Amino acid sequence: MSRPPAASPVRHENPLGGPPPERFRLRWPRPLAVLALAPLLRYAVARHAVPPGTARRSGCDACGTPIGLARPWPALGPRARCGGCAARVGAPPGTAELTVAAVALVLLLARPPAGELIATAWWLAFAVPLVFVDVAVHRLPDRLTLPAAAGTWLLLGLTALAGAGAAPWLRAIAAALGLALFFATTTLLLGARGFGIGDAKLALGAGALLGWYGWTVPVLGLLLALTLSGLVALGLLVTRRAAWSSHLPFGPYLVLGTLAALLLAW
Repeated sequence: MSRPPAASPVRHENPLGGPPPERFRLRWPRPLAVLALAPLLRYAVARHAVPPGTARRSGCDACGTPIGLARPWPALGPRARCGGCAARVGAPPGTAELTVAAVALVLLLARPPAGELIATAWWLAFAVPLVFVDVAVHRLPDRLTLPAAAGTWLLLGLTALAGAGAAPWLRAIAAALGLALFFATTTLLLGARGFGIGDAKLALGAGALLGWYGWTVPVLGLLLALTLSGLVALGLLVTRRAAWSSHLPFGPYLVLGTLAALLLAW
C-alpha cells in the first residue's frame, strides 16, 4: 500500500514578487543598530561645538549639569535636552539620529567593497559630528579631523595589504596631500577669504578616500563641493540671509561632495 506524498512546507511569498517578508525582518535590525552610535556623535558635537580658544564643553551651559557617556540621557538622546534645566544641548533634536540613519542607508544600498566600506565608515563617523560643529561655530577641531585622516589612511593601507596593492594606496595618500595643500594655500594667500586650515585637515581623509579610485575622483569631489556651496551661498544672498562679507562653513559641503563622488565611483 503506497503512502501519500508528504505535504510540502508552506512558503510565505511576497505578493509583490520580492523575497519573503521574514528576510526583511532579519535584515533591518543590523542597519538600525547603527543608531546606537548617535549618542557618541551627539557627545562629540556637544564637547567640541565651542568657539575657538574655548575649552571643550563638559556640562550644560545654562546650569552646569555634567554631560557625558556615563549619564547619556536625556542630553545625548534624540530630545537633546539637559537633564537639569531642559535647555537644548548640542545638535538640534533628532538631527543626529536622522543623519546617522541616512548615512547607514546610503552605505547599505551602495555596497562598496569591505575594505573601502570600513574606511569610509570610519571617516564618516568623524565627519558627521564635524558637520554639526562647523555649522554651529565655524571650526573643525583637530581632535576630530586628525583621527579621521589617520584612521582612513591606516584602513586603506590594510586594504592594500589585503590584496588591492600599493598603487591605489599611494595614489590615495598623494591625493590627500594635494587636496589639503590646495585648501592650505588658499588660506595663506587669501586669509579669511580663503578656506580654513580645518578644511585642509578634513581634506586629508576625504582626499584619501577619493584618490583611492583614481586621480579624477578627487577633482570631481572638489567640484561638487564647490558647486553646492556656491548654490547655497547664492540662495542666501538672493534671500538676503547673508552678505558678500559673510563667511560660510565649507566643511559640510566637503563632506557632501566627498560622499557624492564616492557614490559615483562605487
